[in-house]
Amino acid sequence: MTSLTPVDAGRLGQQVLDAVSTVVVGKSGSLELVLAGILAGGNVLLEDLPGLGKTLTARSFAQALGIGFRRLQFTPDLLPADVTGSFLYDQRNHDFTFRAGPLFTNILLADEINRTPPKTQAALLEAMQEYHVTAAGRTYQLERPFFVLATQNPIELEGTYPLPEAQLDRFMFHIVIDHPPYDEELDVIKSTTSIQNPQINRPITGDDLVSFQRLVRKVPVAEPVMRHALDIVRASRPKDSTTKEDVKKWVAFGGSVRAAQYLILGAKARALTNGRYHVSFEDVRALTHPVLRHRIITNFHAQSEGITTDQIVDRLLQQVPLPRSGM
Repeated sequence: MTSLTPVDAGRLGQQVLDAVSTVVVGKSGSLELVLAGILAGGNVLLEDLPGLGKTLTARSFAQALGIGFRRLQFTPDLLPADVTGSFLYDQRNHDFTFRAGPLFTNILLADEINRTPPKTQAALLEAMQEYHVTAAGRTYQLERPFFVLATQNPIELEGTYPLPEAQLDRFMFHIVIDHPPYDEELDVIKSTTSIQNPQINRPITGDDLVSFQRLVRKVPVAEPVMRHALDIVRASRPKDSTTKEDVKKWVAFGGSVRAAQYLILGAKARALTNGRYHVSFEDVRALTHPVLRHRIITNFHAQSEGITTDQIVDRLLQQVPLPRSGM
């Protein structure tokens, strides 16, 4: 896999998307973002309304990539040990043995993650960042690749626990999904109310995917493109000298250093899946909304005026235009 050409990488990426699209109708933009997150080794937060196929999406990607999948429903009474695993006493050996939790998989669907308290939400942090779990002073490595697809329901606020900013920052993308167009919704109804058994092709394996992730990091980025990504992120910070007055008025906290890192990593994955071995300005700008959407924290002025983070990102893209020598 390390000898892949950009054309080969783009072809394989498209084959994965085609395989997933055999069972997931529409959502092409969201599927491309999920694939970019997987290839870049990141995690994705999916905000969607009920019944829009988030479980099907995660399971379909696992099948297309030939890797393991588990779904964990987060509830208010869920404990950290229910996520990571726990020790059980073995009466035959008179010792405690570790029983791995659902976290030990390749793709974990953390369903409705905002329904569980912060203590349980935090059980994911170590795994998402370090790819291992610590229990009772012992460290257990997770099998690579490892990827968290977390979902949250935007229409229910009672009895939910919003994710802390530090944990939100661990997610590479925040993808917002709305109801599909009329024709696509009709196709969903047809496919889910009849007897069908679509088979998902498996273009690559789990080992291939790990090699693919390494290849993504080898994609070169010209310094002007890297500077452009950093300029966009810095312009979101109210204390930065380059930040415009309207952004300062609306923003309490802007994008972190991790935002710029994920902009570049995501742009590398996007370029590779499009058959290119270089990152363009457009790759960076196309990913600015999902990267910054959950990292910009608005203040009272923005909330009272109904200004959303997406609108602020729109302003940032206007205020940080493409360099004249565009790539």
